[in-house]
Amino acid sequence: MNTSIKSAQEKELASHWDAIVIGSGIGGLVTATQLAAKGAKVLVLERYLIPGGSAGYFERQGYRFDVGASMIFGFGTEGTTNLLTRALDAVGMRLETIPDACQIHYHLPDGLDLKVHRSYEKFLQELGKHFPQEKEGIRKFYDECWRVFNCLNVMELLSLEELGYLTRVFFQHPLACLGLVKYLPQNTGDIARRYISDPVLLRFLDMECYCWSVVPADRTPMINAGMVFSDRHYGGINYPKGGVGQIALKLVEGLEKKGGRVQYKARVTKIVTENGRAIGVKLANGKEYRAKRVISNATRWDTFEKLLPPEMMPTKEKNWQNRYQKSPSFLSLHLGVKAEVLPKGTECHHIFLEDWQKMEEPEGTIFVSIPTLLDPNLAPEGHHIIHTFTPSWIDDWQRLSPKEYEEKKEAAAERLIERLEVIFPGLIAGLDYQEVGTARTHRRFLGREDGTYGPIPRRKLMGLLGMPFNRTSIPGLYCVGDSTFPGQGLNAVAFSGFACAHRVAVDLGL
Repeated sequence: MNTSIKSAQEKELASHWDAIVIGSGIGGLVTATQLAAKGAKVLVLERYLIPGGSAGYFERQGYRFDVGASMIFGFGTEGTTNLLTRALDAVGMRLETIPDACQIHYHLPDGLDLKVHRSYEKFLQELGKHFPQEKEGIRKFYDECWRVFNCLNVMELLSLEELGYLTRVFFQHPLACLGLVKYLPQNTGDIARRYISDPVLLRFLDMECYCWSVVPADRTPMINAGMVFSDRHYGGINYPKGGVGQIALKLVEGLEKKGGRVQYKARVTKIVTENGRAIGVKLANGKEYRAKRVISNATRWDTFEKLLPPEMMPTKEKNWQNRYQKSPSFLSLHLGVKAEVLPKGTECHHIFLEDWQKMEEPEGTIFVSIPTLLDPNLAPEGHHIIHTFTPSWIDDWQRLSPKEYEEKKEAAAERLIERLEVIFPGLIAGLDYQEVGTARTHRRFLGREDGTYGPIPRRKLMGLLGMPFNRTSIPGLYCVGDSTFPGQGLNAVAFSGFACAHRVAVDLGL
């Protein structure tokens, strides 16, 4: 590259931005694109080679693998909870999606084998066949989830920290607002027990929550459950053609069309402060960039324990860490298999558990995604992708020699594949490609403390009231992503991105 051109580009990058976003996960990209759409000058700094974080992708031997799960909410066409559709629209982007007629096929203890169909009535009927004595309670519980969803689905989802928005939305939708206020301090398990008493059915509801919140129903906020349990029937599960990684790529394309920039291989090592205010960032290569606002899409542990000096840890953050802990990471298998392994009628998403007591244990619950059942172009002809993952803690992968680490990975992979043979007979014989990822892998490539996939409550809390919003106690610094309201999940972090961009835009006077 011409030296003068390169120097001009570096000068532009280092110049004063309206906002710098640390990390290009979906929460960070939604924040960036929303701000750019409002006219802000935005720079996104990404430590890796491609955007997306745990919603990224990688390619091996003709397979295009999703880094994380392929069960995607937020691509509906109606209402206001279709946040991924709306995020792309804001920057003039579209993404073709493929609808899935079933959210999950559960394979659970005691022969509990059932599917969560796109059709709400069909799902209730199937669940009612397994628990005929609880049919009335089942409907009452899931109908209450719909009441939560209906409150959310009539209002524009923006920052709950901005008084003007709160005032406007209350006068537009007073009953919906009052309904949400009622549910803010409540957890899913408490409401479920009002209607249901069967212990196995309550265990099933724990799994219904655990599969996306990584905690049982007693620790899952009711507002989150209302969104997930209803949107799967309303907007549905829709897989992006070309893989989950296309979401981030399209957001980046839209951001750049609006004048924003993304810089890759740009690892932020420090949030620069002046008189206690965040004014920019410093990279591993020593370069510094300045901005009016700094937005961290890193975890709160990385943000306040690594990017800022310990003495700047706000009291609010210490209190938050007393209430929340890091969720486990995952042991992931990305498999390429011969097509004949999967019989006709196999669903895209599965959850497998043999013992209720082991649901939350490492390698207890197994999650499975088979995206090639929706988009065959992600694998070579005559083959499928099976992405399976199970909870795993970083401590189990520390202090190992390279040889011990590889042997432990292979042993863990063998255990998972042998268990999956129960629901996919012939899997071992049909393997074509295999790659194993551990908590260390996720920590390295996703830049997340201990490879965690987000915060979970240390104990039972009052619904969503313990989750922080986007502003922090450090002026000029905001957080976005799964460590902020409303928590984990692709559509949840998109919500966080909309809220953060709205709050920052108001603060910038846009």
